[in-house]
Amino acid sequence: MTLQSHERGALSSDTIARYRTAFNSHGPNIIALNAVTKTAVTSVAMNRKSVVRDTHTYSHLVKVGPSTSQEKSGRCWLFAALNTFRPIAAKQLGLEDIEFSQAFLFFYDKLEKANFFLEAILSTMDEPTDGRLISTLVQSPVQDGGQWDMFVNLVEKYGVVPKSIMPETESSGNSGRMNERITLKLREYAAQLRQSYSDGIAMETLIARKDEMLSEIYKMLSIHLGEPPREFLWQWRDKDNKFHRDECITPKEFFDKYVAFDFNSVVCLIHCPMASTPFNQLYTVDYLGNVVGGHGVRYINVEMDILKAAAVAQIKDEKSVWFGCDVGKCFDRDLGVMDTELFDFESIYSTHFGLSKAQRLDYGSSQMTHAMVFTGVDLDEHDRPRKWRVENSWGDKGGDKGFMLMTDAWFDEYNYEVVVDKKYVPAEILSILNNEPISLPPWHPMGSLA
Repeated sequence: MTLQSHERGALSSDTIARYRTAFNSHGPNIIALNAVTKTAVTSVAMNRKSVVRDTHTYSHLVKVGPSTSQEKSGRCWLFAALNTFRPIAAKQLGLEDIEFSQAFLFFYDKLEKANFFLEAILSTMDEPTDGRLISTLVQSPVQDGGQWDMFVNLVEKYGVVPKSIMPETESSGNSGRMNERITLKLREYAAQLRQSYSDGIAMETLIARKDEMLSEIYKMLSIHLGEPPREFLWQWRDKDNKFHRDECITPKEFFDKYVAFDFNSVVCLIHCPMASTPFNQLYTVDYLGNVVGGHGVRYINVEMDILKAAAVAQIKDEKSVWFGCDVGKCFDRDLGVMDTELFDFESIYSTHFGLSKAQRLDYGSSQMTHAMVFTGVDLDEHDRPRKWRVENSWGDKGGDKGFMLMTDAWFDEYNYEVVVDKKYVPAEILSILNNEPISLPPWHPMGSLA
């Protein structure tokens, strides 16, 4: 018997009348109704004490450049990761600041994701089309989001370039239409490959067709983003007005010469308190990646105090920290504040919201949605963090010229990942990297892209 035809549990008019009486008998409900029907609930629920308390001052700061803007795109992970390179390259080049081309890596990320997707389709030919795996794979094959290890794959393979060498285009900052067309084409290709396989076409033939398909995707990306440079002339004046020139340098050579970041020196730590992911284990996620043959996504799941201590230590050494969080929770963009006490929704609704962090993950109420950079922390007299300074990529409006504030309580509840130097992580935790990673299904919350 279907739920629709099952009479038990149906709402009766008497039941609704009882709800109506209960609502109208509680005075605060009427006050809330009058306020919220006129004004946004977040404005009504905003806690003035939190607004006044959350000031943008910190005991420890990392020197960084001005805020950047990803515009109407989901490239936060690329912006955040490239922002960690800016102080390194500025020092090497003798500049006050430098910004890298996000469009350059964006192009190759889309191309590699298209290849990754088609390879996944070729490896799952016997899966049912309406099964959960294929449905997950075709949902967003070239979405804008990413993870740290995916960033590593791109830089190791393609390098980086200054923003002036491959500047923004309409589609890099407003990627929706481009993604729509490329996703439509990739789904078409997936259907063709799967149908051809069902018709008995040899796998060698399908692999050859994949190459033709990727040529079309390259064409579409070039139309939207322009072609990325293979080499370029780089010349600049340093902060002392001295002229420099590097002729015919490749993006890989530029990275090796002016950034030279050691990716092997860092590790991804996550805090995922779900029962299905015990702490002190190494995890990966099936079918999560961008570069075929590149690094798989790997996380060490640790207790919050370990993750937080490593982030504090790195900031104390005046180095910023890439991190992933659920940015939309308890957050006001204009104020630039992430604070679990910022909104008093419980008083508005006269009800308690009681999901734990693990339950929010289990029941779809939270996941990693955004990547940013910690560039400061405010420590109390016992060296414990009170709040964190956050470099965002939403331009210079909101917060402190685009820099946000995160309370430590918010960090506990909605922060999920940091990338830190291994020297700040206990040896017994680092030894977990020697283990074979436990694979999580692609629909697991830790498979979400920032």
